[in-house]
Amino acid sequence: MTPSSEPICITRGPGGQVEVDGGPVDSFAAAVLRRAGFLFEPSLRGPWVRLPFDMGEEWENEHATWAAAMLSTARYHVELDPALHVSLPGATPTGRRTAMTKTHRPSPLIAAHRPRR
Repeated sequence: MTPSSEPICITRGPGGQVEVDGGPVDSFAAAVLRRAGFLFEPSLRGPWVRLPFDMGEEWENEHATWAAAMLSTARYHVELDPALHVSLPGATPTGRRTAMTKTHRPSPLIAAHRPRR
């Protein structure tokens, strides 16, 4: 299944609640959002996807950023409200995770079996 090109927007609503708007949320994206703590409440326009109320702005910001990072890693187009962004451990200021560096050389046996170009 290919994620939709329409962005999934995670924003703080006018009442202070953190909610998901935008693109259609498929079953995989829904599972990721549930794992990050989002609730799916029934409404007339379809499910209202939001974080629980009164958990504190810091908690809400962390979970919104975590959800955006997980969805981005799964190649969804995600737009996170700048007011919700927090730095995750191991991330650079741009939000991308730092690459791990190799400190050892690959085994000669593995190198010998790689196809030549």
